[in-house]
Amino acid sequence: MNGAGDPSGAPPAAPAPGPRVGDRPRDSAPPFAVLVPAFDEAANMPELFAELADTFRRHGLDGEVVLVDDGSTDGTLDAARRAAEAAALSRARFLRHRGNRGKTSALVTAARATDAPVLVLFDADLQHSTEEIPRFLDAIAAGRDVVTGRKVGRYEKRFVSTVYNGLARRLFGVPVHDMNAMKAFRRELLDDLQLREDWHRYLVVLAHAKGWEVGEIDIALHPRRHGASKYGGGGRIVVGTLDLLAVWFQLVFARKPLMFFGVTGLFLFGLGGLVGLVALWLRFVQGAGFRPLLTLVVLLVLLGALLFVAGLVGELVAGLRAEVEDLRRELRRRDGRAPGR
Repeated sequence: MNGAGDPSGAPPAAPAPGPRVGDRPRDSAPPFAVLVPAFDEAANMPELFAELADTFRRHGLDGEVVLVDDGSTDGTLDAARRAAEAAALSRARFLRHRGNRGKTSALVTAARATDAPVLVLFDADLQHSTEEIPRFLDAIAAGRDVVTGRKVGRYEKRFVSTVYNGLARRLFGVPVHDMNAMKAFRRELLDDLQLREDWHRYLVVLAHAKGWEVGEIDIALHPRRHGASKYGGGGRIVVGTLDLLAVWFQLVFARKPLMFFGVTGLFLFGLGGLVGLVALWLRFVQGAGFRPLLTLVVLLVLLGALLFVAGLVGELVAGLRAEVEDLRRELRRRDGRAPGR
């Protein structure tokens, strides 16, 4: 259930050798919760919970699992409950959305249901191994605030994924190579971010822009065992590109909208004045009036003035937004939900 598309079915390559971020004794792992958004994944539930339970036992992990059934129609929730009971995984919670609201909404719902300080976002399709969870916890214990996986091996739509991630790195300067794989992060990070629909894939980008420490580790991508990918088709590429531009606009211009609207407005206003001078020169020097030029002058001047005013209004909105964010952070500190950073 990742944005890179379904794998081709070839055996995944092992993660590249080398030092791992945050190798530490297991007793240093912080309390954690595994968040599992699931949509029509009933067939994967028995193996998912069996492997989670096995990983927890073999590595001495004391974590909980929070699964959110995101409006499934195939009995995913009931299958998950039965699988957790069969695997003797007692620390498991199950929530359900009445309709399909998307992975970002499922992530937020799951995070709100647990007080664990570290959250691991894990897809229900088992395209990543549960054995990666201890490595992500080690990376967080080593001091990272958010850690994302870098998929290795062959998989479908690798070219699209490479272009998308390369564009994201160039636009945002994020020091990771894969924005949409398995992740682990500190829960207070979510309190500092505003995630809109489908913006889970930009969690690393938004966190980096806020000054959180980000890192990555290589992880294998396995073939989907059951069911079909929920994220495919050209429409997803278009939506992803538009979301990428929306995030870029928010990070670059939303804080200072006058940079975009004001500068653009002044440019158009100045261009209208220049065209007006040309029209006057043609009329009074050359004796050749050209009415379309006058229409163009009016259009450029009015559009420039409107954009400049929009920039001023945007500055007021940005100021109010900053005050609201500061107030929200202060309230969370008072509630003991977020440390001062």
